[in-house]
This record gives sequence, C-alpha cells and structure tokens, in this order.
Amino acid sequence: MKQKEHALRYYDLILALFVALLLISNIAATKLLEIGPFISDGGAILFPLTYIFGDVLTEVYGYRKARRAIIVGFAASVLAALTFLAVQYIPGAPEYTNQSAFEAVLGFVPRIVAASMAGYLCGQFINAYVLARLKVKTKGKWLWLRLIGSTVFGELADTIVFCTIAFFGILTGGSFLNYVMVGVAYKIGVEIVCLPVTYRVIAYLKRRESIDYYDTRTDFNPLHADKR
Repeated sequence: MKQKEHALRYYDLILALFVALLLISNIAATKLLEIGPFISDGGAILFPLTYIFGDVLTEVYGYRKARRAIIVGFAASVLAALTFLAVQYIPGAPEYTNQSAFEAVLGFVPRIVAASMAGYLCGQFINAYVLARLKVKTKGKWLWLRLIGSTVFGELADTIVFCTIAFFGILTGGSFLNYVMVGVAYKIGVEIVCLPVTYRVIAYLKRRESIDYYDTRTDFNPLHADKR
C-alpha cells in the first residue's frame, strides 16, 4: 500500500519518542548496575524500548520510515555527545564547584555514545531489515515471530558491539561475559513481555493510519536517502 506523507498522523510522535528514549538511555548507561549476581548499566531500563519502537515503525510504516528514524536518532546522539564534550572543556564560572562531578558522569558520555551509536546502527538496521524481510516472506502472518526474531538478531549485534566499545577493559573476564549475556537475555525478555502491548499498538496504528506497508521493492541500503 502506497503511503502519503501528509496522511501519517502518528509517525512524528513515535519518531520523537524513539529519539528521546535513545538519548536518555545514552546518559543513563554511564552508570554500571549490580543487581544480585547480574551486571548491567542504567541504559537497560529504557533502551530495550527503542527496539519495540523500531519494530512498530518497520511493521507499520516500512523499512524506509524506520531508516529515517534511525538516522535522526543517530544525528541527535552525535549532537548530544558534542554538546557534553564542549560543556566539559569550556571553563566553568568561579561559582561553579561541580566540574569534577560533571566530568565523572557526563565526561564519560562520549565513549558511551560512541559505543551506543555503533551498536545502535548495527542493531537497529539489522532489526528493521530482518523484520521487513520476514514480513514479506510470511505474507504478514506470525507477527510474534517477526518481532522476536528481528529482536534476537538486532539486540545480539547491538549488545556485543556496545559492551565491547563501552566497557571492555573496565570489565574483564567473567564480569564482561556476564554483562553481555545478561544484556542480551534481558532485552529479548522485555520484547517478549511487551508483546501484548506491541500487538495492540501496531493494530491501532495500522487502523488509524490506514496503512500496512510491505517492503517488496525496498532498497535496504542503510545509507540510501529517503526521498519520500
């Protein structure tokens, strides 16, 4: 079904929420968390939701619209990283006494954002690609399989790339392996737990937008400009 730009009521809102979740997760990820025997980071609280939003974008609007959201999120992350970096190195006012605290938290953000952007680009594009291709292959059936299957591939790539760039050397040996395995299992678990809600959101958007896009002739090149 061919979609018209002006007819999309909710796409911009979903894109904005998608980017907000990404930016908040990048900052929250600067803190490592230990919950019982498990090691994770603060980004784990919200970041899995970016994959659910990515699934919704691809399933409803198609790969090209999901690609646009991924690129916008990437650009926003770069802007945030450069802003924090500039603020860190611009001399503070004499009354400001929290420079060391700022550097201890947000000063680490550039490495986190670099890790997040690399993992994010790999994971989100793989997630969108797998979901879009499975939708065509299954002729729109077995939505649960598309959502979980795409998340497994996307989150696995994302987590391995992110963990390696962000915390390799800081976490070593068993702690690093624990971090990776817990991250992948947790994010896939969130996808599964949220399936009932995701189903309803997708059905609602398809009905309200009068759209159910199939990527039968889509150029899946991540760098291809979306002219629509």
